[in-house]
Amino acid sequence: MKSLFLITARGGSKGIPHKNIKLLNGKPLIYYAIDVARQFVSDDDICVSTDGDDIIKTVEDYGLNVPFKRPGELASDTAGSYEVILHAVKFYENKGIYYDNVVLLQPTSPFRTKEDVEGCIAKYDDTCDMVVSVKPASANPYYDIFEEDPNGHLVISKGDGKITRRQEAPLCYEYNGAVYVINVKSLESMHMNDFKGVRFYVMSEIHSVDLDTMLDWKYAELLIQEGLV
Repeated sequence: MKSLFLITARGGSKGIPHKNIKLLNGKPLIYYAIDVARQFVSDDDICVSTDGDDIIKTVEDYGLNVPFKRPGELASDTAGSYEVILHAVKFYENKGIYYDNVVLLQPTSPFRTKEDVEGCIAKYDDTCDMVVSVKPASANPYYDIFEEDPNGHLVISKGDGKITRRQEAPLCYEYNGAVYVINVKSLESMHMNDFKGVRFYVMSEIHSVDLDTMLDWKYAELLIQEGLV
């Protein structure tokens, strides 16, 4: 199987200004994703999709060519990941380069490991639409997630409300945003929201850290300082 390792890095960032090139432990954040990708493929099969000139310079200073500048319509607050991924795939197809799958590595997951990516790839084959990394959910709809009923009262989100211990509730997971292995044929035939054949790989809480706010960033710095990652 031929894989495109895609790193998506939009220039505008409100929660953490300039986060994709902000130094984390002395290294631009986006370099963490590049370092992982380089453990699997050559630079020819690594694509950074960005609209930011400062990001392009930072990436090319690291020796990785940025093949295109992302169009403005795919860099707005309302642009979706699906369109950005499909744009990258079509760019290569227009050059006569065809990939079987896309391994999406978002820069905001700096603690994802080579083993995490290997685990996702191992679960992938061409009979599924996608493999996604997850972490155990922090809350559970059978135990401690509630909804408002027609009377304005809180009721358990799923189940009959008789589960009184978290250990008795079915396991639930949440996407952590670290790794996606996406079938290109599926991508080109339907929106990712319509994927039915989605497998998952469970990552640890620490390796699942996703940087979206300055509080997340401070937590990441603390984990590094304490030698926990």
